[in-house]
Amino acid sequence: MSRLTRPHQWGTGLRRRAGAGRDAMGFGVPAFAHPLVAPTEWAELARPGAPLHWAAFDVARGPGTRPDPLYGEVVGRVRENGVPVLGLLDCRNGARAFGDLLADASHYLDWYRVDGFYLDRAPTGRADAAECRRVVTTLRALLRSETGDTDDTEHTDDTERTEDSRKGGAAASRVPESGGGQIVLGHGEHPWPGYAELADQLVTFRGPWTSYRWSEAPEWTAAYPPERFVHLVHGLPRSHLDTALRIARWQGASTVCLTDRTDRDGADPWAGLAGYWHESVRMLRRQPSPSA
Repeated sequence: MSRLTRPHQWGTGLRRRAGAGRDAMGFGVPAFAHPLVAPTEWAELARPGAPLHWAAFDVARGPGTRPDPLYGEVVGRVRENGVPVLGLLDCRNGARAFGDLLADASHYLDWYRVDGFYLDRAPTGRADAAECRRVVTTLRALLRSETGDTDDTEHTDDTERTEDSRKGGAAASRVPESGGGQIVLGHGEHPWPGYAELADQLVTFRGPWTSYRWSEAPEWTAAYPPERFVHLVHGLPRSHLDTALRIARWQGASTVCLTDRTDRDGADPWAGLAGYWHESVRMLRRQPSPSA
């Protein structure tokens, strides 16, 4: 079992924008399979009442070279239920050129009217935080321009915010300005704490159940509410669903993706929903709020 380091007190979180409230556990689904390959999965994501915080997608590690009408159709159906749909941008651990990221983002907005972005393979080190802030700030400006919201909010320095959070100050309960859409940083592990002030959510675990069951949450995460963290777990047997949800709650993550699919032989574990999707939905709906 993972070591449990988080106290039972958090802030109120982001406003409700999806099928499940932000103060309740819900799914974040990196639905990276094409609608022709996974029509049933996309239909499930569009089903009213699903406890979804967001769904992300990519065409070819990005928006592709031209609009895909099939993606346009399924994305529209998911968005009709109030579920934010995010376009995947591959940061390549901080090595992706700024201009290339913005070009991909513009295509997602022009072709699919996405509600935000999932920055896959986001960097984790302190040295890359300033450039990540530049990317996130520009993406928010692009998203605001799509909605006509031109409000610009001043941000304090990353170091100052991080020190405040460690002391339990104002930054600990502050949520990044979300008027510019939704930004998820897909680190896959716990990054330098300053990243928590850049995005709406951080993916602080992405990997197999065999690692997740022994995972630990660093102390700095306890300064932030659970809606700021996402855990993506693959290779999870049906018999351990309840245990995995308990770990997520205890470590303070309110957004999860749990699947029995694996990355064996190079397979993409996120290329479709879990075989026990319906059972996990029912189980998640019975879970108490992480802030309870």
